[in-house]
Amino acid sequence: MTEKDKKAKPKLGVKSKAAIRRELEQATQKFLQVGGQVDNVPRGATAWEPGMRPPPSRPLFTEPPSERTPVPEVVATIEARRESLKESRKPSRKPGQKRSRKQVIYDDFGEPLRHVWVED
Repeated sequence: MTEKDKKAKPKLGVKSKAAIRRELEQATQKFLQVGGQVDNVPRGATAWEPGMRPPPSRPLFTEPPSERTPVPEVVATIEARRESLKESRKPSRKPGQKRSRKQVIYDDFGEPLRHVWVED
C-alpha cells in the first residue's frame, strides 16, 4: 500500500467538513427544486412583539434536595486501601541524602551555554 492510498481511505463513520458542506448544499438545492422557499430574516429580528417580555427561563433547583444514601462501609474500604498504599510506599530518598538537579547556564544574551548538575 502506498502513502497516497492510505490518505485516500476515509475513516468509517467520519465525514470531512467538505463532505458535510456538499451534502447540505445538495439538500438545499433539492428543497428549492421541489418548490421550497428560503425566507431572509433581517439581523436582530425577534419573535417577540415590542413591549412584550419573554417568559423567564426554567428556574433551576426548584425541586427539594434528594436524600443521600450513607455508605460508610464503602468510604471505610477506600480509606483503608489509601492507608495501606501510604505504608507500602518507600521514601523517595533518605533524610541526609542530597539531591542533584540539572541547571542551565546562560550567556549574557540569554542563550543557553551548557547544563551542569547542582546538589541541593
